[in-house]
Amino acid sequence: MLDDRKKKILQAIIDEYINTAEPVSSGVIAEKYNLDCSSATIRNEMVELEKSGYLDKPHTSSGRVPSAQGYRFYVNELIKEDNISLEEIKYIQSKLETKVNEIEELTKIATNTLSEVTHYTSVAVGPKANLQNIEEVKFVLLGSRMLMAVILTDTGIVKETIIKFDEDITEEQVNILNNLFNSKLKGKPLEAIDKPLEEYIFSEMHQSLNVIKPVMLQLERAIREEDQLYLEGANKSFELPEFKSLEVAKNFINLIDTKEVMLDLLNTGFAQDINVYIGDENENEKLKDFSIITFKHRYQDKDLGTIGIIGPKRMDYSKVISVMKYISKKLNGK
Repeated sequence: MLDDRKKKILQAIIDEYINTAEPVSSGVIAEKYNLDCSSATIRNEMVELEKSGYLDKPHTSSGRVPSAQGYRFYVNELIKEDNISLEEIKYIQSKLETKVNEIEELTKIATNTLSEVTHYTSVAVGPKANLQNIEEVKFVLLGSRMLMAVILTDTGIVKETIIKFDEDITEEQVNILNNLFNSKLKGKPLEAIDKPLEEYIFSEMHQSLNVIKPVMLQLERAIREEDQLYLEGANKSFELPEFKSLEVAKNFINLIDTKEVMLDLLNTGFAQDINVYIGDENENEKLKDFSIITFKHRYQDKDLGTIGIIGPKRMDYSKVISVMKYISKKLNGK
């Protein structure tokens, strides 16, 4: 356990390093931060913090930088969660008050706003299929052999798909499809649209399988596309000093290009908490140079997906978490 002086010195070092990206010396801390102790005392405390694993000493510098353990202590014990200005609050309010017709639009706006305010790369994914219930399935005839299917869920998610047939479809058949699919699917989880469903729908519908089968295949395909990722501000990361390293830049590009890794990141964590993963705390080796901060996008107790930030370990955790908490509160209508 760290005493108060060590906590203040560690906080000052991390704040300074986040601001400058340069190793921090005892002289800088003594000069810039009013800690009521000498440079020599600060230097001795920094040695102790290094021995305890909270600081690292780069080979080419006499200064210190935070370790992953130091960042973790900072996030858990020292962080200020009101690091958001009035101007930023007004900007977020104006963006999130934009009128939207679909939940996906709101998620995109929130993801973009988070990136704009924090200056980091933000990413989001919608809710899982098993967390959404079908409110309505609507089939609309677009031509003699073309049908549009629209699925509305209780979370406000709308999914559309176009279905093409090898034979003419009548309005009467469309009405039968509307009645049948709604009677079988309304109120059920989105993932209920699967192949076994085809069997019992066909058993109750007096028309050929070559009408039912393409409908089922296209609906299944639309559902599988529910893991759509929204990425904002990827270019902002390359302005950071860490990305001058070719290895870090390459790892970042591979990371944001690998959908499975991104989905794993966003689909972990607890339902209502802000989750912070620092460097090696991430199980994937590709993430060792990065920190990930995520929160659940919720509205009226419904899970609408996850929004997150990806950045270097030298991230402004205070700013990111403060902005996330405010955006989360506004998305929940508070």
